[in-house]
Amino acid sequence: MFRTLSKDWSLSATTAGFLAVLISYSGPLAIFFQAAQSADISTAMMTSWVWAISMGAAVSGILLSVWLKAPVITAWSPPGTALLVTLFPEISVNEAVGAYIVAAVVILVVGITGSFDRLVQVIPKGIAAGMMAGILFQFGLEAFLAIETTPALAIGMLSAYLVFKRLLPRYCLILLLLTGVVLAVWLEDASLAGVQWQLATPVFIVPEWTWSGTLSLALPLVLVSLTGQFLPGMAIMRAAGYHTQAKPIITVTSLVSVVMALFGGITTVVAAITAAICTGKDAHEDPDKRYVAGIANGVFYLVGGLFAGTIVTLFTSLPAAFVAVLAGLALIGAISNNILAAVAEVEHREAAIITFMATASGMSLFGLGSAFWGVVIGCGAYAVLSDSSRKAPLVEKRAGGRS
Repeated sequence: MFRTLSKDWSLSATTAGFLAVLISYSGPLAIFFQAAQSADISTAMMTSWVWAISMGAAVSGILLSVWLKAPVITAWSPPGTALLVTLFPEISVNEAVGAYIVAAVVILVVGITGSFDRLVQVIPKGIAAGMMAGILFQFGLEAFLAIETTPALAIGMLSAYLVFKRLLPRYCLILLLLTGVVLAVWLEDASLAGVQWQLATPVFIVPEWTWSGTLSLALPLVLVSLTGQFLPGMAIMRAAGYHTQAKPIITVTSLVSVVMALFGGITTVVAAITAAICTGKDAHEDPDKRYVAGIANGVFYLVGGLFAGTIVTLFTSLPAAFVAVLAGLALIGAISNNILAAVAEVEHREAAIITFMATASGMSLFGLGSAFWGVVIGCGAYAVLSDSSRKAPLVEKRAGGRS
């Protein structure tokens, strides 16, 4: 294996793997820090969270890429992480870990039984997209609300985002992260004196199972993981010519998720956005040698996990507005894609918008969060409206005949 790997190794594939990890740490990781602030957890616990999500992505990514000889890029779920922010501190960290395990087991069953495609079809795409857009939309708003408290930093980062998006879209998030750090030090007197290389120490968290955690976090997490990560992630791989089955990928990531949940790691999933970097021609001209990018991606996640304490120290040394703006701007693409998906099909459109509005409201009822109620209300709206939408063309046709 090592002889084949050394022969197939390339700088372009390694660079693609590194960029994918750097983009994940530049944008989606910022959402994790917002969740940590909502839960009011310690620095040691936050370090364990980052260690767990990094190790989950590292182990699953390396194993699957070697096994399947394809660039399988895994990561944690940004929409799932965003869901945490809306639930803390109403649920405890222990309840969240219990919900992670429930979600991982449910997804594992889906993977083992091979029922992924059938299960995804049960919930209309517009409803799932509306829920995801509603979850992420709140983060987009936070990016602009930061202008009230730290106008110079927020406007500076927004301006940088627009410039980088126009000139260097592929490296936009990385450059935005670097620019934001410079602006935070310059404009907000943030100090990086405490940032130093330090190995992470995982913290074991005792899981606690509750109905509230299961319904508010576990089930929505299953939904966003399957529809928002595995579905587009597998589609990106297949579009690149890798017709690997979803079963082994979902099975491995779920098993890894169960273990990493005990240290605070949210569900490990197939990456969607960063997967495109490692599955395209930029990684390697030969599709059979792009699996090296998946292995490199896992190795760099492994390094990030080992030095999770350094990453946490860096983010906690910066203003809260920096994290809010970085997370909000990093999710603009995901927000717009889900809004477009929500309104794409006429039959789902109104129910999808209702789902979006209910989820974005942040409502809570009977201890259950807005993501759960968004899907319930949206599916109810779809059940009521779908029949009338089918009958509408017949009415119009008859009316046209009479005229």
